[in-house]
Amino acid sequence: MSTSGQRTRVPASPSWRARRLDPDHSPGLRLTLAATAAFLVLVPFALLALLVLGSWPPLHRLDASVAQALHGYAVDHPGWVGFMTVWTHALGPGPLRVAALAVVVWLFARRASRLAWWAATTMAVGGLLGALLKLLVGRDRPELPDPVGWATGYSFPSGHALNAALAAGVLLVVFLPYARTRPARRWALWIAAAVLTGLTGVSRMALGVHYASDVVGGWVLGAATVAATTAAFRTWRPPGPAGRDRTPTA
Repeated sequence: MSTSGQRTRVPASPSWRARRLDPDHSPGLRLTLAATAAFLVLVPFALLALLVLGSWPPLHRLDASVAQALHGYAVDHPGWVGFMTVWTHALGPGPLRVAALAVVVWLFARRASRLAWWAATTMAVGGLLGALLKLLVGRDRPELPDPVGWATGYSFPSGHALNAALAAGVLLVVFLPYARTRPARRWALWIAAAVLTGLTGVSRMALGVHYASDVVGGWVLGAATVAATTAAFRTWRPPGPAGRDRTPTA
């Protein structure tokens, strides 16, 4: 028989922060990390966009000096211009979206529907954000004497750099699990993603159709989009085996 003076202690429920950072609750932890990554990447993009909108003199001088240096090299090296032209067209937004669509179809065929929807959403959201931000910022493209490349529309952020970053993110998220036990394949995937992203951005500057800050803005926006869509799909993951895609084992 219990005495009237005894009190039953009810264990305090863990705080929201404790639940989010608890390693035993991996979905919550992964969501927190992905959302934090998206926020941290969006901050420098927002700052860069404000500097572009405000025509910050140091950034303007840096963009101009890089553009002039690369243009001078391009004028003296037509072979370099030819290579950059082929690269920028072969791995532009259109071809990369077609490649991403092929990956989405392949994922659906393998019954990895959640991953397929994530890849499709990432490419679509990133593309729409890039187009909208171009209109909002309204930055004109570089004007150089004896231009070696031509492009229409506004300049910030670079659509080629953005879509290359999106495609690189899809490449890594989709195919890295297949290289889980093969370090050489993992290195090959990371190198392919870096070359795709880096050289595509360089091609836009080398052809004189984007400033360096346009390209960096595209890269950062692409990384933020990948992180944000990853966080969103973590949130919508239903509990239990029914909500999981098949994990690649090859």
